[in-house]
Amino acid sequence: MTNSGTEPELQPFLTLQEIYHAARRSLPPGPWAYLIGGAETETTVLRNRQALDQIAFRPRVLRDVRNIDSTAKLLGKPVRLPVMLAPIGGLESIVEGGAAAAARAAAQFGVPQMLSSVCQPGLEATAAVAQTTRVFQLYVRGDDAWVDDWVRRAKDHGYCAFCLTVDVAMYSRRERDLIGRFVKPWRARAAEGAKFQSALSWDQVKRFKDKHDVPLIIKGIATTEDALLAVEHGVEVVYVSNHGGRQLDHGLGSAAVLPEIVQAVAGRAEVWVDGGFMRGTDVVKAIALGAKTVGIGRLAGLGLAAAGVAGLVRALEILEDEIRTCLGLLGVTSYAELTPRHLAPAPAVRQADTFSAFPLPAIDAPPIAE
Repeated sequence: MTNSGTEPELQPFLTLQEIYHAARRSLPPGPWAYLIGGAETETTVLRNRQALDQIAFRPRVLRDVRNIDSTAKLLGKPVRLPVMLAPIGGLESIVEGGAAAAARAAAQFGVPQMLSSVCQPGLEATAAVAQTTRVFQLYVRGDDAWVDDWVRRAKDHGYCAFCLTVDVAMYSRRERDLIGRFVKPWRARAAEGAKFQSALSWDQVKRFKDKHDVPLIIKGIATTEDALLAVEHGVEVVYVSNHGGRQLDHGLGSAAVLPEIVQAVAGRAEVWVDGGFMRGTDVVKAIALGAKTVGIGRLAGLGLAAAGVAGLVRALEILEDEIRTCLGLLGVTSYAELTPRHLAPAPAVRQADTFSAFPLPAIDAPPIAE
């Protein structure tokens, strides 16, 4: 049974570790395997986490950090954190209401939501439940007229930008899902559209930019070569992502390729990133490396699975506290003060896995006094 999307646990969450354990208890085997898993050997999933674990901080001290500004902007729009709810195609298997529950949490806390075109209850219904900054992400499974219709609908319903996900030319083999015989309904019906995904090229990106005036995001960039092509095509956002390790196995971690892509883009587009980001320190590392926005997918799924809308809002509140603590201890009061000089390479101290950011065992916490 997935979470109802409305009822928080009686015991208040004080840490993201507790939210992780509550989600693990809540989800049945199929949805849990989907949330934790990736393609084939899941090497890319592990490298996402490993790339972040191999970055250490270089803090500066004796700085006045009484007033820390942790707010940010997404394509010029003010947001509470430089964090976005990344698109999750099977969110309805994790929480009742699927994307609608995520939208309510995003609006309540004040971060953007990127809606996946294969997530229920769909573009219009999700937009109707809450007023928040929102972006629409499309899997291209139709011709040019089909894409144009999605763009029109997204603009009509207040989505501020449009995203093409481009790392899905082939359907990956997600072995945890296969072994558990867990098949998301949309994927079972998507075979006909696969030919359009595999045929997607830079020609369609050029056509989009020539025809539409909505900002375009290309999600799934993992090399400087493709980042440069995106900039040449006038793309507003280069979204560094390996699909959370769910597509190409044996890829590099997102944080490992982020610096070279930021350097190649050289400010001509915003650079966003996702892939293994679980903690406030992870977000700060990405911003110091030059990213403008960090997508959280699995962490959002954990919050929703743990306690629905309230669980995700609480996860974001804790994430905010972690970010502010990290900024202050680094000796900075805003993201503008962060540079790569605040970071250094370092060996990881534990073996990476999908949720190795939450290494503590589950414990029964004592009641919190009123």
